[in-house]
Amino acid sequence: MIEFARRSLYLCTPLRADLTDFLSSCLRGGVDIVQLREKSASNDEIARAAVQCLEVCREFGVPFIVNDSPELAAEVHADGVHVGQDDVSVARCRELLGDEAIVGLSTHALDELDAALDQPVTYLSAGPIEATPTKPGRPGTGPDYVVAAVERATVPVFVTGGVTPERIGPLGRLGARHFVVVRALTESSDPEASARALRAAIDQLGD
Repeated sequence: MIEFARRSLYLCTPLRADLTDFLSSCLRGGVDIVQLREKSASNDEIARAAVQCLEVCREFGVPFIVNDSPELAAEVHADGVHVGQDDVSVARCRELLGDEAIVGLSTHALDELDAALDQPVTYLSAGPIEATPTKPGRPGTGPDYVVAAVERATVPVFVTGGVTPERIGPLGRLGARHFVVVRALTESSDPEASARALRAAIDQLGD
């Protein structure tokens, strides 16, 4: 299983016309995990994009994860899958992908967190800490949830929701060491520089 304890800057990206160049820029800047998350394209479009992502991630030695579908992860030989509370179960992901695959699970509340603690996940995500356009209709969980998730989990906890270089320090003081980024990179005019800024903020947290 790929060691996640040392991985801390997780890009979640949709499909985009410049996907290969965008990913390469982000990975040069310090992103060390990539997830393809696309809710509106066809299965074929997503599969083609996943192959693109995988090629770039292999070049940089970075794990590549697909969203929602362990079947797609198996088809394209991705490193794993990330699922939400309403998606296929973690047990089913393990059945399809095996014990060595990466399986991540979203949590948004204490009951979901507690239920996840006994599941064979590689990592958990916690959030969104604040409301975000990438999760329409879902309220922010607030900082107390970060503290609870980090304290209770025995696997890495990736904080989601409005992560920027400026917010990494305060989140780090709550115990966070792993961060999911979307808009700070996908909306950047210079993704490599933005990734470097995020990486520098994370590195300042220490262990």
